[in-house]
Amino acid sequence: MLAIRQAEIIRDQIRHADPQISVEIVTMKTTGDRILDKSLAQIGGKGLFVKELDRALMEGRIDLAVHSLKDMPMEENEELPILAYGKREDPRDVLVYRPGLESLPEHPVIGTSSRRRALQMERLYPGCTFRGIRGNVQTRMRKLETEGYDGTLLAAAGLRRLGMEHVAGRYFSVDEMIPAAGQGILAVQGRRGERYDWMDEIDDPASRAAALAERQFIRILGGGCTSPSAAHAQISGNELKLTGLYYDEGTGKYSVDSICMGISVEKGISGGKDFSRAARAGEKLAERIIRRDG
Repeated sequence: MLAIRQAEIIRDQIRHADPQISVEIVTMKTTGDRILDKSLAQIGGKGLFVKELDRALMEGRIDLAVHSLKDMPMEENEELPILAYGKREDPRDVLVYRPGLESLPEHPVIGTSSRRRALQMERLYPGCTFRGIRGNVQTRMRKLETEGYDGTLLAAAGLRRLGMEHVAGRYFSVDEMIPAAGQGILAVQGRRGERYDWMDEIDDPASRAAALAERQFIRILGGGCTSPSAAHAQISGNELKLTGLYYDEGTGKYSVDSICMGISVEKGISGGKDFSRAARAGEKLAERIIRRDG
């Protein structure tokens, strides 16, 4: 299961940073995991994957929570901050074909519950029909084979972490299908005021800068984790390039734009100023789109 594998990745990094620490994984089944016959928008959004873990953190039943950053609400709980952003895995989206297919038929049925993915997929493959699909990667693979889908869309990061890259039919570039904000990044959440001496060993400055830029873009546009808006930051040397997608459900206006900004993400550099510049990139790009299309 992907959630367990992600927790194991962080556990192993903590043990490497401080071999004296004892780390135990506590598995929890959230409301989002249990209710699979409705879309996330119908049952409260992706925050359902976070709420139960937030409660366990506040009550002291767990000391850390590991999330896919793309599943976390844009408005963060000050009492339960994100302490570290793990090194980013492949951020791309992947098309997985139904067994027996090597390409999509003329009018394919695509399984996805993501409006963001459906909007962009429709531009790449006009004539698609979309049907909701929920569940973990293994559940979706079974549904793909038995419930009449021709393909489904998944995050490459999840497949790589599970060692399931072989099921990928086509990888979309981040320009063809702009990822969800934070896609491919693991977020480590803890309690405010507690000391975690090993956290700097887990926190990846490039991931932190990208995450702040992407999430600020979505936040300014008023989107959440069920919003069709998308953002992806690429960092090369001391430059951050942020590409954002904004879709207005009311007017059908579809906007893609990008911005570049100089930052520094080297280990050991005090991050406040530079990371503020990363967040500012998200803010500036969102404001530009609002001025142009609002």
